[in-house]
Amino acid sequence: MSIRIAVVLGIALLVNNCADSSQKVGHPAPVPQHVTETAKGEVKSYQLALFDEARNRPVPIAVYVPGSGAKLNPQKRSKLKLAILNHGYGSPHTGYSFIAYNLVAQGYLVASIQHDLPKEAPMPTTGNPQQVRRPYWERGAQNMLFVLQTLKKSNPELDFKSLLLVGHSNGGDMAMLFAHKYPKLARNIISLDNRRMPLPRTRRPHILSIRSSDQVADDGVLPTAAEQKKFDIQIVKMENMTHNDIWDGATEEKKQEINRTINNFLKTK
Repeated sequence: MSIRIAVVLGIALLVNNCADSSQKVGHPAPVPQHVTETAKGEVKSYQLALFDEARNRPVPIAVYVPGSGAKLNPQKRSKLKLAILNHGYGSPHTGYSFIAYNLVAQGYLVASIQHDLPKEAPMPTTGNPQQVRRPYWERGAQNMLFVLQTLKKSNPELDFKSLLLVGHSNGGDMAMLFAHKYPKLARNIISLDNRRMPLPRTRRPHILSIRSSDQVADDGVLPTAAEQKKFDIQIVKMENMTHNDIWDGATEEKKQEINRTINNFLKTK
């Protein structure tokens, strides 16, 4: 069975399960797929309304998969890997499609999680971030774990040993907390300018942190030069790229620079 057929069947199962769960708890059924033409061929996306019964919490996700004619990296055609994408605070989970499309071309199925839900209390902007924001990061880490476990059931053909986590800003803080809590689950983690949660000082998972030119991380978040060398952690400073440039609204030049940096990192890991 080809990977495209297997993925479609797995997503269909996920959609059906999602629809059943949505009907039970009063949430709408999944939105039909959309097809986007990219430089690497078609990418199909699905809006799915997952529901974590254990936490009584909706977990909306957008899933991006190769469409017909997708030009995957030849070395990545045998088995799609899973990437989980995490938005910055106040941003939509669909606001990083340029990264999702790029990762699909690199051989990933991408699941982008909507962490912030309507009518939830806003994240505190005062106080010690390590204390007042920790519950939000914990919730995000549990969202990621739930999506991972759900996709293992619906799409067992995926390569889960090569799990990639990507997170911008607050989503990067969530991804770093996930790495601290579950160090054996992810192979690679990419922080897009997270500022609060310290990067794990470890060789596994492999870590890349892309830094903006206008924001500074809290003390202790980024490893020292000696720690970077010891643990093979990559820190890449982007000149003339602000924290808020990391989204679909950035210029094509900046989006290409981000994707180039991501691809160069993944080639070595």
